[in-house]
Amino acid sequence: MTIIPVIMAGGSGSRLWPLSRGAYPKQFLRLCGEHTMLQETLRRLHGLPCAAPLVICNEEHRFVVAEQLRELGQLAGNIILEPVGRNTAPAIALAALAAIESGDDPLLLVLAADHVITDPQAFSQSVRAAMPLAASGHLVTFGIVPTGPETGYGYLRRGEQIGAGYRVRQFVEKPDRARAEAYLACGEYAWNSGMFLMRASHYLEELTRFAPAIAAACRAAMAGTTRDLDFVRVDGAAFGACPSDSIDFAVMEHTECALMVPMEAGWCDVGSWSSLWEISEKDGAGNVARGDVLLQGSHNSYVHADSGLVTLVGVDDLIVIQTKDAVLVAHRDQVQEVKQVVERLKQSGRREFHEHREHYRPWGKIDTIDQGGRYQVKHITVKPGEQLSLQMHHHRAEHWVVVSGTARVTLGEEVRLVGENQSVYIPIGAVHSLENPGRIPLHLIEVQSGGYFGDDDIIRFNDRYGRT
Repeated sequence: MTIIPVIMAGGSGSRLWPLSRGAYPKQFLRLCGEHTMLQETLRRLHGLPCAAPLVICNEEHRFVVAEQLRELGQLAGNIILEPVGRNTAPAIALAALAAIESGDDPLLLVLAADHVITDPQAFSQSVRAAMPLAASGHLVTFGIVPTGPETGYGYLRRGEQIGAGYRVRQFVEKPDRARAEAYLACGEYAWNSGMFLMRASHYLEELTRFAPAIAAACRAAMAGTTRDLDFVRVDGAAFGACPSDSIDFAVMEHTECALMVPMEAGWCDVGSWSSLWEISEKDGAGNVARGDVLLQGSHNSYVHADSGLVTLVGVDDLIVIQTKDAVLVAHRDQVQEVKQVVERLKQSGRREFHEHREHYRPWGKIDTIDQGGRYQVKHITVKPGEQLSLQMHHHRAEHWVVVSGTARVTLGEEVRLVGENQSVYIPIGAVHSLENPGRIPLHLIEVQSGGYFGDDDIIRFNDRYGRT
């Protein structure tokens, strides 16, 4: 019995700002180890009878997703791009239709890319227990055995037992504290994990029954797919006309096929800095320190230093997050208000709500070190074998200084190699390109001078990533 994992990699993760931002949300961060949350989601599938995963993300994140799949050796033209966000019911429908196109009717294991599971073996056991139920026509969701009266999660109330699962008697929205304590004392409630196991055809049948407009729009969107490198692009107009709804509201709360299989696997959706502190390994004073951090007489705090030394003296219960362009200091009991801070940044037009100082590209990354009225200074990193587009600018000139590695530079009709401590000047209006022909990353400093530095001054003539 084959399982196709469906990884939902959308979302903005604004509650983990400033580390997580719209252009680089939490599922792409290394929050709990050497791998990103997306990569950990894929790694915990080891040992299950899984085929290649389908990853669903939005257009803006496509190259980040592709690179993280490539690092795990799981990049195989298996990224479905959503032209607009339409919540989980349509996204899963796209995956179900794509899975059935292969001529099979597999089980779909629907997972969010931004969850933490500390016991992968228990996770696998619950999935295996759910497989016969899903194969027989049930839509299985996984209910997390609660460890406390959590008010940040929805709940599932179980009914009669069927095999390894229970009928879902009731879906409950996030409760207040008193109601959450009552749920815990009752013993019939589990946290709603948002993970599912179901046959692709069974999901589409129930979606057509209870949300026919979503099913029809998704079929139309998949009928107009095109392939672009490792990406599957659906028809934008058809998908844009699709209603937006979650799988719970569109299907699970109405179907008679819903079952819940319990799971005790150390699950957490990392919805805030305080929840990340709770699941992280702490020192003797209850602190979690990431990066260059010095703590003196401080307790029960989470400190992340991304660039430079961060010190805490004589303070307790704080969240301190330092990135290259922003610092957050919050009490652990007030971290839910970070989302309001991000909204204020957005309303005031600040770029920090959406993007980091570092920008990731399919060929590497750019770090804007300094900028003024008529200049910008950037640290550019190009991965081995990668190449920037053949392009020109109307409003700025560029001066490149190679710090390490070797650059192959195209400047007009000339192609030259530029080594360490060498430089090249790109005049305004010159057609140019940059490539790393070596086996190590290419690092260079780019100094731009001129009157305008917007991305719409990049005129691309040729690009291996299809951005012309």
